[in-house]
Amino acid sequence: MKPKSLYIILLVLLFSSDPGIALGQYSPRITESLNAGWKFFLGDAPDAAEPGFDDRSWRVLDLPHDWSIEGTVSQDAPTGGSGGYLPAGIGWYRKHFTARKSDLKMNNLILFDGVYMNSDVWLNGKHLGNYPFGYNSFYYDLGPYLKAGENVIAVKVDNSKQPNSRWYSGSGIYRHVWLVRTNPLNISQWGVYVTTPEITQTEAIISVNTRLENESSSGAEVLLL
Repeated sequence: MKPKSLYIILLVLLFSSDPGIALGQYSPRITESLNAGWKFFLGDAPDAAEPGFDDRSWRVLDLPHDWSIEGTVSQDAPTGGSGGYLPAGIGWYRKHFTARKSDLKMNNLILFDGVYMNSDVWLNGKHLGNYPFGYNSFYYDLGPYLKAGENVIAVKVDNSKQPNSRWYSGSGIYRHVWLVRTNPLNISQWGVYVTTPEITQTEAIISVNTRLENESSSGAEVLLL
């Protein structure tokens, strides 16, 4: 017998005792593309993480971007056949963007869908972290260093240790980049986890785990409907 379809709608309402962060004043989650208007330099660039660094001569491009595919094929390339006999090396990206004062009232994350590989990220000269793996998505909290007005994100991508892949990987920020804004009281990024611990031909038990974050100084209530 064909099992019946089952639809479950889980509505999570978050309430804060601070009216300044109540849902409704701001959209619960805003996701903006950061793909446009990056500066790029192929090679290492000392001090490029600093916000005052002069990047006016750098190439302007939109993401996603792969600098290896733009290179010249050579049988002597360190990437070898699995890398298409194309160059790898080190590259830098810089992005200038503006934040409003109202944006600082929210949580601000930068989400990278994929960077190949071994990337370091800075915001306004402050190191946010290193992510060595080239195929997973990752994000950083911009809150401690984000300011109203112009901000600068710098990304160093080091794909110089070759060979490091069994197939063509490319080099650079080869997937999309997003700016994610949420209320201080929010469902965490990737904070919903659904499993089916028990399943038969006719029924299943569904487990939904949701991680919540409250970055405000006030209390909060959660109502599940």
